[in-house]
Amino acid sequence: MKKNVLIIGAGGVGHVVAHKCAMHNDVLGDICIASRNQQKCDDIIASVMRKNHLKDKTKKLYSRQVDALNIPALSELIKETKSEIVINVGQSYVNMSVLEACIATGAVYMDTAIHEEPDKVCENPPWYENYEWKRKDRCAEKGITAILGIGFDPGVVNAWCALAQEEYFDTIDTIDILDVNQGSHGKYFATNFDPEINFREFKKVWTWNERQWMLQKVHAIRVDYDFPVVGTCPVYLTGHDEIHSLSKNMNANSVRFWMGFGDHYLNVFSVLTNIGLTSEKPVQLADGTEVVPLKVLKALLPDPLSLAPGYTGKTCIGNFISGIKDGKKREIFIYNTCDHAKCYQELESQAISYTAGVPPVAAAILVAQGHWDVKQMVNVEELDPKPFIALLDTMGLPTEVCEKPAPFHPPVIQSLESV
Repeated sequence: MKKNVLIIGAGGVGHVVAHKCAMHNDVLGDICIASRNQQKCDDIIASVMRKNHLKDKTKKLYSRQVDALNIPALSELIKETKSEIVINVGQSYVNMSVLEACIATGAVYMDTAIHEEPDKVCENPPWYENYEWKRKDRCAEKGITAILGIGFDPGVVNAWCALAQEEYFDTIDTIDILDVNQGSHGKYFATNFDPEINFREFKKVWTWNERQWMLQKVHAIRVDYDFPVVGTCPVYLTGHDEIHSLSKNMNANSVRFWMGFGDHYLNVFSVLTNIGLTSEKPVQLADGTEVVPLKVLKALLPDPLSLAPGYTGKTCIGNFISGIKDGKKREIFIYNTCDHAKCYQELESQAISYTAGVPPVAAAILVAQGHWDVKQMVNVEELDPKPFIALLDTMGLPTEVCEKPAPFHPPVIQSLESV
């Protein structure tokens, strides 16, 4: 059994990961939270202790300061803390340095998002081929377990695809992943994840449609869908991480991602984009100082963790999957709903961070127990989904399956030459 967890990153998702690891430290062992800002780690520890979530009081919960881009320093920290499992929930810029440190030390690697370079946005698909999969052979040669994209989307939605292929369909035609937040944080404008990463997703849309990559404009294609629990919401065709592995690993004609946005959000986002504040390209001020507009915007917007108190409403994330079973057409909707207020009551978190932070802890438990310690690099849909989904059912993220869902019928999607 592998023991001792190093958590990289002390944002909203890291907060949830730390709480849930502490609640399962009888399996996971000692827990270290590390970030550039050690105070943020200590604040998370204070929250864990305030909620009395340290299950085994003989195990350690402590913090360290580290620059996750410094591979030697990170490798030394893994050795010092005797961490056999590393859960990386830092900014996606650090993914490859954390992975390299894990390869160097033999530790298990997990992340929740695809690697990005600061100066590159929405690169050519499939994104996993640009960085992660180039290290696949090295992981196999050294027996390193590396589980990519083990948040909710990507992560749980990938496991649902594997479950659907295993139990509900003989052949799958389309996978439409739908993500909507019918919640209110009471702020004029905010993002539920790190704004610097969040806004980078909305530059262009790469989607897998009819077995080919297609390019579309952001927020250009809308469908109104009648979700369970939260009701009818608009969702827009969006590029997203999981498409870039599911297009390869699932034998489906189309894999698409749709995200919900309200009119107010879209209006403010449009203004910010049109005046250049969502740009990752540096600009020069009158005094010669260079600044990155997106970093300035991040500094001005609320910290996502600060949104949790008073957040109301629910999220709904699900896979609308169509295909053939026993010679007949079939449609199902596999989904989860999560309540913001209940997440705050349990972990002093909001539901967006909760849904992203619980799955990597479930995966860490499965690795520690040997079920998912596969000694190679994998995406989630390549693993046995059943123990993962069963464990999430006990950890606050139950899966529901609707076998007669409301219909989801998007318009014909065509590719643009440029956006």
